Amino acid sequence: MFNHFTHQDELNKLSITVEEKIQPVHRAIDEIVEANQYRVLQAFHQNRISDFHFTPSTGYGYDDDGRDTLEKLFANVFGGEAGLVRPQIVSGTHAIATALFGVLRPFDELLYITGAPYDTLEEIVGKRGSGNGSLKDFQIGYRDIPLADGAIDFDAVRKAMTDKTKVIGIQRSKGYANRPSFTINEIEEMILFVKSIKEDVIVFVDNCYGEFVEEQEPCHVGADLIAGSLIKNPGAGIVKTGGYLVGRDDLIELCGYRLTSPGIGREVGASLYSLQEMFQGIFLAPHTVGQAVKGAVYSSALLEAAGFNTTPEWDSKRTDLIQSVQFNDRERMIAFCQAIQSASPVNAHVRPEPAYMPGYKDDVIMAAGTFIQGASLELSADGPLRPPYVAYVQGGLTYEHVKISILTAVDDLLTKGLITV
Repeated sequence: MFNHFTHQDELNKLSITVEEKIQPVHRAIDEIVEANQYRVLQAFHQNRISDFHFTPSTGYGYDDDGRDTLEKLFANVFGGEAGLVRPQIVSGTHAIATALFGVLRPFDELLYITGAPYDTLEEIVGKRGSGNGSLKDFQIGYRDIPLADGAIDFDAVRKAMTDKTKVIGIQRSKGYANRPSFTINEIEEMILFVKSIKEDVIVFVDNCYGEFVEEQEPCHVGADLIAGSLIKNPGAGIVKTGGYLVGRDDLIELCGYRLTSPGIGREVGASLYSLQEMFQGIFLAPHTVGQAVKGAVYSSALLEAAGFNTTPEWDSKRTDLIQSVQFNDRERMIAFCQAIQSASPVNAHVRPEPAYMPGYKDDVIMAAGTFIQGASLELSADGPLRPPYVAYVQGGLTYEHVKISILTAVDDLLTKGLITV
């Protein structure tokens, strides 16, 4: 493989050194994969999954046993009482919106304690845009508590919570923010803290990018409701669309009414031809996520050796797929993302350029040569073009593909004289 790189000798030596260094971290990831695979397999056995559960439904989708059983399986795997797993949920953002609109009512308040959420949520809560059906349009309050040096400001949270605070929002992954992602232990600490102040507050966790990275999920440590996308971790790179919610049965019931309509809720929704891939996706997810996390560790170590600041560092505890790389320079960030695209299995001939993307304030460059459009478990590298010019590298269906792609990017940057090693 290295014979195909312009700087083959330098990259070969660098890669060998890096892989020797990260071996203990990779072994620890393998142990997490085994624990999660066992939990998923037990859920399959508990729900007596059979081939007839893969039978599709059409129209209204009444009495779809496969769909209903899949939702029980997701609830078992993620530690909740019930689940809502549907191809009609079009994205992680849609799953989050379904959760928030499902449980909040006029004059309630949503309080995010992990700082400002993803750019794509700003119009949902009403921080940007108006008259588009945001929470603000329905007289639902929203505030977020800035982090204090990357950590929860517990004093500020205590002061901010009021009788109107119905939902506490926690974003597990950093998204496009320059802060650490939050581990399950940290999320448990947040939950215990807010529940000690207001016992009946609903804790919602945006679980995107985090599924199966650790041995537990937020509902295992007290979260009332979580949401995510099936073209991210739980779909293992084979699920073509959909999202999920897991949590308390009464909250999932409300979310079902939001997804369809009051009085109908979870009783309808054709599964079409999605069931087999959704079952198979969550079965494969622990392994595929493990491959992506191993790739992220390699990316961090190699890019650190090439002179970049990476977060998290290669030996840090991980709770999601996101690996950020700080370039401090627009040209280097663009060149890096373009090189990642050139090593993609799909659309490798396409040259990504920064452009407007719905939901974001800044132009975004996105390298995403994926089999499924926007699939974040497949390798991608993207980010908004704004200082300090941070690209977010995430996913990878196989460790080997991540390795080849990162080496390709470093080789290209060396060739263009944008870095030295």
